[in-house]
Order: sequence, then C-alpha cells, then structure tokens
Amino acid sequence: MKVYFDNAASTIVREEAIKVMADFMRADFGNPSSMHKAGRLALAELDSARESIANTLVTKAETIYFTSGGTEANNWAILGVIKGLARFGKHIITSKTEHSAVLAPIEKLTSDGWDVTYLEPDINGQISVDVFAKALRNDTVFASIMLVNNEMGAINPIGEYAQEIKHQGLKTILHTDAVAAFCKIPLTTRLLGADLISISSHKIHGPKGVGAIYVSDRVKLSPLFLGGKHEKGKRGGTEALPAIVGFSTAARLGNTELSETSNNIRSLRDITITKLKEALPEIIIIGEDSFTSPHILCISLPGYKSEVLMNYLDGKDIYVSKGAACKKGARSKTLEAMKLSNDVIDGALRISFSRYSTIEEIEYFVNTLKKATQNIQK
Repeated sequence: MKVYFDNAASTIVREEAIKVMADFMRADFGNPSSMHKAGRLALAELDSARESIANTLVTKAETIYFTSGGTEANNWAILGVIKGLARFGKHIITSKTEHSAVLAPIEKLTSDGWDVTYLEPDINGQISVDVFAKALRNDTVFASIMLVNNEMGAINPIGEYAQEIKHQGLKTILHTDAVAAFCKIPLTTRLLGADLISISSHKIHGPKGVGAIYVSDRVKLSPLFLGGKHEKGKRGGTEALPAIVGFSTAARLGNTELSETSNNIRSLRDITITKLKEALPEIIIIGEDSFTSPHILCISLPGYKSEVLMNYLDGKDIYVSKGAACKKGARSKTLEAMKLSNDVIDGALRISFSRYSTIEEIEYFVNTLKKATQNIQK
C-alpha cells in the first residue's frame, strides 16, 4: 500500500482538472491576447476562470490576478506594493513562522532601510491579536501574517488583525498568505478583511505552476514582470491558460465540497490522533485541535530523529514530511519559534491529509510508525 500524507506540500491533481486542461489544450489553445476568433475564445476562458476564482473568495473578478504560484503571489504582494508606501513610513510587521516566500523579500527590504518586527507565536503556533496590536505603530505601513501555518496548521485571526488596524486608525496594508488555507477552511475577502491574499493551485488538487493574488481596491500594485499588457497591464507574459482553467476547476469544486471534505478530514485527523496515542503513548501532538486546520497534524516522538523515521516510512511507501517542502529538510522554524525543546523539534513529523485519504491508510501508517520505533534506536 502507498500512503501519501504530504498533501501540505502538494496534492494529486483531480481528474476533473486534468480533463478540462486536456480538452482545452486540444481545442482552445489560442493566445488570449490575440485579436482573432481563437484568441477571443481563449480570452473568454480566461475571464471565466478569473470569475470562478473570484467567486470562491466572494469578490469581484477584477480584483484577481493570476501568477505562477504562491511564491510569486507573496513576492508580488510585498515588493509590488511596498515602494509606494515608503513616504508614509518604513515599518513592517511579519512573523517568525512565515513561509520563505514572505520572509525572503522582507529580509531583502531590510537592506534598503526598512524596519521589520518579527512576531513570535504562542504555544499553539498562533500570533495572538494582542501581540499583533502591540506591534502596530504610526509608521507601520505593511503587515504580512499567514492564515494557516503550513508546518503545523495553526490558524491566525487575520480578520481580527484587520479590525485592530482600523481600531487604531491606521492605514496599514494587510497581506495574508492563504496558500495553506484556500479551500481548506472557510474564507472570503470580507471575512479576512485583508488587502492582499495569496493562493495557489497545487495545494487544492490543481496543477502546479499557477496561483493568484487578490488585490483590494485601496491597494496600488506595481508589476514585477515587464514586457506586455497581460493581467490588466500588471504582469507581462502570456497567461498559462491550461493551468489556469485546471486551477479554477479545482477551486470551484474544492469550494463546493469544502464543508463535507473538512468534516471528513477532521474525523480522519481525530482517528489518527486516537490510534497514535494508543500505539505510541509517548507521542506528542503539537498544537491544540481547536486552533489548527484539520488537514495538518504535527506530531513528535522525542528521542527519535524525524529524518530517520521518515526514511523508514519512505521504505514502506509512506510519505510524510518534517516541515515545509521548501526548507529541503532543514529544521522547522515554526517549531523553533514556538520555543519547543530540541528533542521535540528533532522528532517532529508533519502529516497532512486530503479528500482522498482513508482510514486504511491511517491504520497502515500508525502500525508502521510503531514498528519504526521498535526497529530504530533512539
């Protein structure tokens, strides 16, 4: 049996998305910027896909811009906005638990004289509203906090951050990396109140290489890519239309199925925790259930090395991770920021479920993990 429990890194592309992409590449392969009929048909498909993504966020189609994925969306949200804000102040708020696609461009800005405050999470991995509120200053022009942590699933109260900004009478632009949350937990632009929202396709059973960014009416977004009038003049380069239609299909279906899928995954997560505690009493569950997204479960077996456990599981065709795929096996910055002990961090594993996960897979995983502890020296 093969068990894929690394869905926070990437998901299988669902058949509906594969079919619409294949059909599109065969029949409607025109360039949406071309003026002839084939181009007009392609443009209609592009507009339809944009409308579909907008509907999942309950916003207007003109607020959605397509990107090559979550990394570009995060970079664009930061670097495409920040220069226009410098005259009002040069203070940025982010957290120590952000994805590298947020931390790297912000770190780059520090060399240009920007002042950055890095917020620390609590024991559940959350950035509390109080911590966020205390960090706000009169010269805070930009803040970026992820909605769901991609390493251990903590859900941050983005909507309350937005309310706090208004309460303090500030004009701070609020960005949230919602890549690990999109089609996983309920979210709309109104619910979040964020000015910029990054989302991605390959986390929701769509193809790799495509994502999108929501941009509120009060944000002036400058292009990162020059060379064309694509995406309303904001992003040069012919749109990756086959991937975009696959993305929009996955998003539409994922949004429709959200409640049912979330309930099923929550049930599978609970079953996994129960079986793990029965088989391995020494196991630690990281993060309170009520504060985390159901599709991510972070555990630890103190005394064992996570990479050794992963290799054992890999040999039995079970695929999990020790954190974000982008870190290439490096230590979890999220767990370090939570100030967990070294042995807990070093023994941590991330299990991430999808709508296709099963109880049979869970049973095989738990039994195999128990055998791993019996065959591996601490």
